[in-house]
Amino acid sequence: MTRYKIALRLGLVLGVLLLAGAAIAQESETAAALKTLQNNINIVWTAVAAFLVFFMQAGFAMVESGFTRAKNTVNIMMKNLMDFSIGTVSFFLIGFGLMFGESNGLFGTTHFFMLGTDVQGDNWNWTFLIFQTVFAGTAATIVSGAMAERTKFTGYLTYSVFICAFIYPVFGSWAWGGLLDGGGWLENLGFQDFAGSTVVHSIGGWLALAGAILLGPRLGKYGRDGKPRAIQGHNIALAALGVFILWFGWFGFNPGSTTVGNGEIGRVAVTTNLAAAAGAIAAMITAWIALKKPDGSMALNGTLAGLVAITAPCYTVSPIGALIIGLIAGVLVVFSVLFIDRILKVDDPVGAVSVHGVCGAFGTLSVGLFNVDGGLFYGGGFKLLGIQTIGVLTAFAWAFGLGLLLFFGIKKTVGLRVSEEEELQGLDIGEHGMEAYSGFQIFMNT
Repeated sequence: MTRYKIALRLGLVLGVLLLAGAAIAQESETAAALKTLQNNINIVWTAVAAFLVFFMQAGFAMVESGFTRAKNTVNIMMKNLMDFSIGTVSFFLIGFGLMFGESNGLFGTTHFFMLGTDVQGDNWNWTFLIFQTVFAGTAATIVSGAMAERTKFTGYLTYSVFICAFIYPVFGSWAWGGLLDGGGWLENLGFQDFAGSTVVHSIGGWLALAGAILLGPRLGKYGRDGKPRAIQGHNIALAALGVFILWFGWFGFNPGSTTVGNGEIGRVAVTTNLAAAAGAIAAMITAWIALKKPDGSMALNGTLAGLVAITAPCYTVSPIGALIIGLIAGVLVVFSVLFIDRILKVDDPVGAVSVHGVCGAFGTLSVGLFNVDGGLFYGGGFKLLGIQTIGVLTAFAWAFGLGLLLFFGIKKTVGLRVSEEEELQGLDIGEHGMEAYSGFQIFMNT
């Protein structure tokens, strides 16, 4: 073989190797570009979902003000504004680190204290922070409805600091710490709560129960015979608007918890929507039978009950499972409201304990029943249901127990309840020196 042929063959081999290397390099660059694109899509979707969940604050404000009397509307608005504002700062400074910092003992660490104040930090960390902040704000604002129309404003502000700085983040670290750099004992046990039926809603609901018990009922709520008297909300249309806003925001709450921009968003949205619709229908029918009328407030709360209940299992149940969960929640919320009002004699003006506490617990337990992978009704046995029960009971003991201590401490220091005179006149004037409906206010003694 001549030198010319040898050189030619070597050249051909070298050319093939160069072309193969270029192809591999191009393929690697394409893969990196696709990974960057998917990461950016995930960030955009999670941020948009966070904005939707933030808008739920408006929904809570509308529901709570609509279900209460006109003379307390400014107070309701101020509480919703300030618990989110104070909660944002508290969660940024302390809560986020407790919830998602590297695990080191029962309460984790503040490894992410103010995200290390690193303004050049990872883009995902910033997105994850805002997403988790609006969840913390939701847990905080649940309490204001159950404590409406008689709570001292300074006392409520004090509560807002503690829930977002400590109570919510610590339980969150047990169940969700592994979403970033933590790792809690509940999630290690196998506890599942995809978007927060217990982590967010039951924690808020059990705190609301503690607050309502220590506050006592509104003046005129119970007669001398102990029977409850209806205290009508001033604007059911406003409450209905709030429910529709919350329903809309829940499409950020549940599908957004995937934190991934892919086709799973639509599937989770379907299960979420089915449960909400089923909850509304079931509550309406249940109220129609029990109260002889299709009560509007019960139907509205039935919608929220279905949404709260599906929040934990929305990713892991079938559409039919979601429909059943919503139906059960709609029935459950009506009987829970009546039981708490008539038997326990706890005054909850908006039904927050029933919607968020009771239906949040039911939704978390329903994971152990309806999960297509491991649920009791799908041949999975009682193991998952047992784990879910541990999580639900832990949440109740933690939130209700600390809630009683917190509100008792507030009661003995800055004060928890306004005077009788302020309550009769309305908290808008007594606490804020203004009216929500200037020139249209009608004062009543109840």
